[in-house]
Amino acid sequence: MTDTKPLALVTGASSGIGLELAKQFVQHGFDLVVNAEDDGLEQAATLLRTDGADVTAVQADLRTPEGIEQLWTRVQALGRPLDAAALNAGVGEGGAFVDTDWAKDLEIMQLNVVSTAALLKLVLTEMTRRNAGRVLVTSSIASTQPGSYQAVYNASKSFVQSLTEAVQDELKDSAVTITTLMPGPTDTHFFARAHMLTTGMGKGPKDSPEDVARHGIEALLAGEKKVVAASLAVKAQEALNRVLPDSVKAAGNRVLAKPRD
Repeated sequence: MTDTKPLALVTGASSGIGLELAKQFVQHGFDLVVNAEDDGLEQAATLLRTDGADVTAVQADLRTPEGIEQLWTRVQALGRPLDAAALNAGVGEGGAFVDTDWAKDLEIMQLNVVSTAALLKLVLTEMTRRNAGRVLVTSSIASTQPGSYQAVYNASKSFVQSLTEAVQDELKDSAVTITTLMPGPTDTHFFARAHMLTTGMGKGPKDSPEDVARHGIEALLAGEKKVVAASLAVKAQEALNRVLPDSVKAAGNRVLAKPRD
């Protein structure tokens, strides 16, 4: 890697929103460190290099402490300041809480909650030392409502949103900025992996990951605290969730997330 360009880290970068975030960084002149746990990462890295970026691909499982350490060690080994980070890796699982496999629930919490918090701490410790840097954390509109039939996923995103907003306040006098990206249903592999293709949410309209990522990077570069992306329907739902009782929101999520025959 050269040291003439700014450097960005993107997790969950092999497909979906993460890959599109990485593409956006390249278009804005960044070199990259990209991470995912699956074999599609190298293909994504090759694609990103064709657009002129120097790309370091780190295939590591962030559900484990070893994976988090492996990724951060590679970032530090570059010997370059980290100018931006998009902490995007996340998974979900549909189904009633009493029916889902506990091992899968733990994986969701390890990836969505533990790895996001761990990397946020590592990234911000480095950035605040220099008093420079920008972080984008992929939350979700799911963070604003109890998630009947995807209870652990919504709870994990509520943790991420709360954590990020708290740290934003702590760093309000710093030059370091943190932005939360709050998508709604997006056309990625999420619903297939979460076994939610037969749900109303899985069958319903979805935003494009390209639009979601573009809105996210624009908000990151502008230093905004939050961006709800990307369609007007998602923005309207987030606004409505600010005033609806939790019981109503939970019932609504049940309609959308409960498997259909």
